[in-house]
Amino acid sequence: MRKKADLPQKICASCHRPFSWRKKWKDNWDQVKYCSQRCQGKRAQPTQSADCNTQ
Repeated sequence: MRKKADLPQKICASCHRPFSWRKKWKDNWDQVKYCSQRCQGKRAQPTQSADCNTQ
């Protein structure tokens, strides 16, 4: 059995926090971008300040 510290990690594309490999992702770890369904639903939203500057 591996220790959690030995598992591969990625950075979530939405919240920018690190997350570790899970057994349910063993078949598609290369395609995993988000740490949770909540982050996947939220995704990376553009900031409102960028939209307000265009007039």
